[in-house]
Amino acid sequence: MLMSPVCVIAKKEIQDSLRNRWVLFISLIFLILSLSVTFAGSAVAGHLSLPELNALISSLSTISVFIIPLAAMLASYDAFVGEDESGTLLLLLSYPISRTQILMGKLVGHSLIMSATITFAFGVTLVLLLLLGDNYQPQLLLVQFGQFIFSSILLAIAFILLGYIVSLKSSEKAKAVASVLLVWFMFVLIYDLLLLTILVADLSFFNQYIINALIALNPTDLYRAINLIGMETGNGSLALFASSAWGLSALYGIMLLWLVILVVITGQMFKRRSL
Repeated sequence: MLMSPVCVIAKKEIQDSLRNRWVLFISLIFLILSLSVTFAGSAVAGHLSLPELNALISSLSTISVFIIPLAAMLASYDAFVGEDESGTLLLLLSYPISRTQILMGKLVGHSLIMSATITFAFGVTLVLLLLLGDNYQPQLLLVQFGQFIFSSILLAIAFILLGYIVSLKSSEKAKAVASVLLVWFMFVLIYDLLLLTILVADLSFFNQYIINALIALNPTDLYRAINLIGMETGNGSLALFASSAWGLSALYGIMLLWLVILVVITGQMFKRRSL
């Protein structure tokens, strides 16, 4: 069982990422951003101090919602088109391995890579705050950061699967890179901009139910809502996510539903892909 095809393929993906320094590169980026926001974020106000926990989680999630999806898709965009170009995918399919096992092996490998980088970067920040942050309640700090890290991993897995979809739809790696940037741009920037424009316009027929539905249609907005729900965020744009009518369990349920749907779509696309 330990050497099942899924485990073997996952191990190969992890080894490839370690060999090309991808894990180290992403870990350092996440760590630098996390430490900068935590310990130097107050520099713009002319002094250095640790932020309040709500403000810290809000700032970290605002930055992570841009960086994590892009990193996840860049890690997975060539999972199929890259191996197809090199001929290794055809060789892999010649073995008695199902396409579902190949897909799940790649997903497990890439998910473990992103989980390790996210946990390392934000875990180091958590440890430093526990050691240096006298104003924080340790139990509350552990709960908030635990939720933040877990939701960040779910967001990464969602965009790993979107990267797979791009990889399966592309005929060349160059086209896959362009498509990844377009998907990232649409989900992370354009959708949020349109949603905030609708809110600022204050259209009379838009009620909380419609807003909740719009949040559910984008995993990045679900990620924001999970990390901001119940927080004191004032009257700014983040108040939309903090005041979501859904509870935390419902938001996690919708995020998991996103993952299931993306896995099914990816699996169907891989089965229909001709080599």
